[in-house]
Amino acid sequence: MAHIKDGVELIDAKPVPRPGRWASAIIVALFALLLAHALVTNPNFQWGVVWQWLFSKTIVSGVMYTLLLTVIAMVMGTILAITMAIMRQSVNPVLRWVATAYIWFFRGTPIYTQLIFWSLLPSLYPQMSLGIPFAPPFVTVDTATYFTSFWMAFIGLGLNEGAYLAEIIRAGLLSVDKGQWEAATALGMPRSMIFRRIILPQAMRVIVPPIGNETISMLKTTSLVSAIPYTLELTFVASTKGQNLFKPVPLLITAALWYLFITTILMWVQSHIERHFGKGFERREDTNAEKTTNTQFLDVTP
Repeated sequence: MAHIKDGVELIDAKPVPRPGRWASAIIVALFALLLAHALVTNPNFQWGVVWQWLFSKTIVSGVMYTLLLTVIAMVMGTILAITMAIMRQSVNPVLRWVATAYIWFFRGTPIYTQLIFWSLLPSLYPQMSLGIPFAPPFVTVDTATYFTSFWMAFIGLGLNEGAYLAEIIRAGLLSVDKGQWEAATALGMPRSMIFRRIILPQAMRVIVPPIGNETISMLKTTSLVSAIPYTLELTFVASTKGQNLFKPVPLLITAALWYLFITTILMWVQSHIERHFGKGFERREDTNAEKTTNTQFLDVTP
C-alpha cells in the first residue's frame, strides 16, 4: 500500500522471501555440526594428550623458534624486496637485469630444493674468503663453523621470500600515479624523499594485504627447514616427540592449534594495518558512492 508524505508517494516495499538461502544455511550448519561432533567424539584424536602437551616446554620452545625464523626471514625478505623492486625500475640496465635474474631464479625453483642446497653449502664451499679477486684473501672462515643450521634456514627462507615480495612491492609502487613523481620532482624534492614520504605511504594500501598473506605463508613454510636439517622448528619438534611417544596424531594437532592461534593474531594485525593505510581511500570511496546515490535519486525523481 502506498503512502503520501510531503506530496511524495512512498512505496511500502517488502523484502522478497528467499527460502533457498535459509535452506542452504541450515544444510551448511548441519554439516559443520556433524564435522565438529566427529572431531570431538573420536577417541583416536586423543584430545587429552593434546591438552597435556599444548603448553609443554618442548612445544612452546618450538613455537618461539618458529616465530623467530618467521620474523627474521620476513625482515630479510622485505629489505631485499624493496631493493630489488627499486632496481627493477632503475634506468641502469645492469641493476635492472641483476634484479630480474634474482627474481627469476628464486621464484623459478622450489623452496625445498633451495633449502637442500643451503644445507650442502659447507660441502660445496668448505671455506669462504673475502678479498679482491685474483689476490690473496683478507679473511678466510670455515663454512661449517659459522654457517649453522639456523643461519642457513633463515637465509634460505629470506632469499626465497624476497623474490616474491619484490613483485608485490613493485606492483604497489606502480599503482601510484606517475604524476606524483613528476609533481614532487618539479618541487625539487630528491628521489629518496619522494619515495619515503609520497610514493611508499600511498603504495602501502596495495602492498599490505599480500604481504600479510606472505607472512602467514612464511609461518607455515618454516616447517620445510627440516631439509637443512633444523631441528628446533615447531612441526619438526612435534613430529619427533609424537614418534617417540608413539602418538603422532595428538602432537601434530598440538602444532596445528598453535599455527591457527598465531595465524589468527597475524590476520588481526593485518586488518588493523590495512585500516590505517586505507583511511583516506575509504572516505573517498564513501564520498563517491554517496554522490552516485544522490545522482541516481535525482535522475528517477520526477
